Amino acid sequence: MILPISKTIKLKVYFGSRRLRLYATFQSPKPKAKPRDENPHHSRQRRHRRNIPFVTNVKETQDSEDALALFQEYRREGFRHDYPSYSALIYKLARSGDFEAVEGVLGQVQAKNLRCGENLFVALFGHYGKANSVDKAVELFDRMPQFNCERTSQSFNALLNVLVDNDRLMDAKQLFGRSSKMGIRRNSVPFNIMIKGWLGRGDWDQARQVFDEMLERKVEPTVVTYNSLIGYLCRKGEIGKARDFFDDMIKKGKPPNEVTYALLMEGLCSLGEYKEAKKVMFDMEYRGCKPKVLNFGILMNDLGKRGKIEEAKSLLLEMKKRRFKPDVVTYNILVNYLCKEGRLTEAYKVLFEMQIGGCEANAATYRMLVDGFCRHGDFEGGLKVLTGMLASRHSPRTETFSCLVGGLLKSGNFEGAGFVLEEMQNRKLGLELDSWECLIKDYCESDEKAGVLVNELISGVNSD
Repeated sequence: MILPISKTIKLKVYFGSRRLRLYATFQSPKPKAKPRDENPHHSRQRRHRRNIPFVTNVKETQDSEDALALFQEYRREGFRHDYPSYSALIYKLARSGDFEAVEGVLGQVQAKNLRCGENLFVALFGHYGKANSVDKAVELFDRMPQFNCERTSQSFNALLNVLVDNDRLMDAKQLFGRSSKMGIRRNSVPFNIMIKGWLGRGDWDQARQVFDEMLERKVEPTVVTYNSLIGYLCRKGEIGKARDFFDDMIKKGKPPNEVTYALLMEGLCSLGEYKEAKKVMFDMEYRGCKPKVLNFGILMNDLGKRGKIEEAKSLLLEMKKRRFKPDVVTYNILVNYLCKEGRLTEAYKVLFEMQIGGCEANAATYRMLVDGFCRHGDFEGGLKVLTGMLASRHSPRTETFSCLVGGLLKSGNFEGAGFVLEEMQNRKLGLELDSWECLIKDYCESDEKAGVLVNELISGVNSD
């Protein structure tokens, strides 16, 4: 493989700092003779656990070309690649999305007749699934025995999940039915995956059929099984049927967890039965399941949705009195509804409150605040929040940047608008031509100085 000049220089700089360490590795003294009573199994474990230079270094490469070049450079230096090296390289190539190179390296692994670990294939299935290359994942699953790797329930479930997540339910159903022929004994996991898939498509009958098959084959449903069914029924407003499954899981000795109760609470809130939902939360403790922040969040979200902000704030205080530490999701619920109501000063105070309490704001917190200030015409306030957001290494959406630039130009804060545009440029975010035209038309048409400034900013950005 011939690298471009830039890649070659980059490789020399990258590899040069490690050359001495590599030679030290290759020219290491001969090992002492092992004692006669040493356990060979322990010896193999130590060899397996020792640090392998290539495995460490390949993780630091930037892209697939660098990884492949480093692999070849190690080989030229006399390093003998084995399965750990090949698997590390494959992981890197897959994460970079270079699946053509992955196939090439897999071909080398197969030609060397190396024994592969099942985790490698599980990881590849996931990467193929994210890249919408599901057929390649299926093909690789069928080829696993060619790599001296036995297919177990781990790889079977991983592929099944990829098929379901990519809405290939008929293929998943076919694979599900082949399990016994492949010698794979199904536990609750593949049944749960299939139930999740059918419910995701809204097909209750198929999901119930899978559940019934579980019972017929004496496979114990888990809390995950019941939560899937209860959650679907609650979203459909069928609380009565959901409660039947709730009672059934208790009868079968499967204690509901906080998620089970949260699903019931959410279903009750969707039907306007807030008091009943709150009662369910207090019933949790009686049944031996301590409420979590998740359960309080559902009640707060329902209160905020109905405009009962003060009650939501009181619930937050109640959480703290009961020694529950609110998380960022809980605070975000309050920030969201305060911003929607135009109570921006209070929303901004919540940001300080959470930070003082040791809870770091996330990107969603800042985005809701910046968007809230912009939506209500307070662009100076939006700029203030943006500054804190950028300092926290979070970034707003392009639409928010655009709105803020326009508002600052309209209010005459050209310096602030320039700052926002510069931050956009630093993050390689650009406004479409239509957005520029709207800005100039809406905010600068009647202001000659503003128009000149925008033209300067545009030409400055384009020149870079």
